[in-house]
Amino acid sequence: QVQLVESGGGLVQAGGSVRLSCLGSGRTFSSYDMGWFCQAPGKERELVAYITRNGRNTYYADSVKGRFTISRDNAKMTVYLQMNSLKPEDTAVYYCAAESGPFTRLSSNYEYWGRGTQVTVSS
Repeated sequence: QVQLVESGGGLVQAGGSVRLSCLGSGRTFSSYDMGWFCQAPGKERELVAYITRNGRNTYYADSVKGRFTISRDNAKMTVYLQMNSLKPEDTAVYYCAAESGPFTRLSSNYEYWGRGTQVTVSS
């Protein structure tokens, strides 16, 4: 089993940067591919970035390509989301999640979730 705890959210001005961290626990953390999802009020949870268990492959939603970077450090059992050039429309709760199957954008296929961290971008 994997437990996930996000941190690093907050209030930031448009154009600014934030780095989110997701600390995992459990000896099998490196066995999971990891995703960062965002959920804005009234909207569905959406995958914004994904990284494979060995860190070699990544995926980004079109809306964040060139602005967000996902990375992981398996020794520290941590996944990061570097968010640059933030826009007001990036305002959402950001969740990290773990899955052990093939790549998927479906949140229902992710097995473990953190509680989320709020990112608010002011204009």
